[in-house]
Amino acid sequence: MKITVAGLGYVGTALAIALSKKYEVRAIDVDEGKVSFLRNGHSPIGDKETQKAIDKLGKLPFVTDDPTLAYPGSDVVVIATSTNYDPKLNSFDTSHVEEVIGEISNRCPDATVVIKSTVPVGYTEEISRRFPSLRFVFAPEFLRESRAYLDTVSPSRIVIGLAKDDDESMKRGKEFAEALLSCSESKDVPTLFVSSSEAEAIKLFSNAYLAMRVAFFNELDTYAKSRGLSTAHLVKGVSLDPRIGDYYNNPSFGYGGYCLPKDTKQLKANFQSVPEKLITATVESNDTRKRFIYEDILSKAKDFEEKNGRCPVIGIYRLVAKEGSDNFRESAVIDVIGLLQKSFDNLIVYEPKLSSSSFGGIEAVESFSAFVSRSDIILANRLSKELDPVIDKVYTRDLFSRD
Repeated sequence: MKITVAGLGYVGTALAIALSKKYEVRAIDVDEGKVSFLRNGHSPIGDKETQKAIDKLGKLPFVTDDPTLAYPGSDVVVIATSTNYDPKLNSFDTSHVEEVIGEISNRCPDATVVIKSTVPVGYTEEISRRFPSLRFVFAPEFLRESRAYLDTVSPSRIVIGLAKDDDESMKRGKEFAEALLSCSESKDVPTLFVSSSEAEAIKLFSNAYLAMRVAFFNELDTYAKSRGLSTAHLVKGVSLDPRIGDYYNNPSFGYGGYCLPKDTKQLKANFQSVPEKLITATVESNDTRKRFIYEDILSKAKDFEEKNGRCPVIGIYRLVAKEGSDNFRESAVIDVIGLLQKSFDNLIVYEPKLSSSSFGGIEAVESFSAFVSRSDIILANRLSKELDPVIDKVYTRDLFSRD
């Protein structure tokens, strides 16, 4: 089986490397930097296990930015391009997905088109009608950021969504599921065959539930802090119920990253005339949480000013969305910074991933020692051991040092 993977983000890179163990894989991306990285044996994503897998591979997938080399002769094309949420459209921007579908239609029309990019509910069925000669499968990913490769080779489940209810679609869906299973390091991975719209909904509802859970424990923390109670005691007591469990319960500045913010907004848009309250409340709760964090920091800054006779220098420790991440997409701390900029001029940031000397008009301090020396209050969405020596300066809601 010849497989082409379009898009070298978290999903595409991890999948291309995993499938390369058993299949002939080609990968394509319009970003020449990503192509060059992978071509030279370096992971284009910040994921240690992906790099380890690349180092172990005897042969890397063929990588290119040229469609004439990527698509012809492919049996399967996996689309893993980005679909950012566009507030003007009130929907995901699927233009990159459709660009790839156009290439497939022209260059390998007999290939199975597997969409892994997150799309609105009903999208795969609709695009299948627009390209009736192509066979579409929607196979959602359930990857954790910075754990992309591990979650690819040890999946929690495989969901295969079929755009058409016929034997040929089922055959192609099973072939792709078998390809994923053949590269899995886990046994007895649950595999579910459903319609493409059901698979799209499974993806969005899964992330909406995780976002709702984060929002719940953040609101618990807001309540505890406002009432002088121990958040740690409340979280531990609630989580001892086995129906609730001890996971995704560590307070933060708000949920962020690439998936949860955009997927909850897309699901909210998909409800349209369907009665709902919970999804909207989850989206609004995240905004409320960031406002609470801002006001709590403001109170702490006023206390400092009253004690020291000057406004504090507020240092922001890291911009990444979570521990181990390599990007700032939809990071909650960035929204908190936006609120702080309305009240403070004396902000600095420490972020090793930044390639410039400033971020949004805020000075980026390259040296960690200089950063902590200059900061009177250090904001940390997630704690790190390097902050231990200056923990008395740190403002965080991170209780358990985990995501």
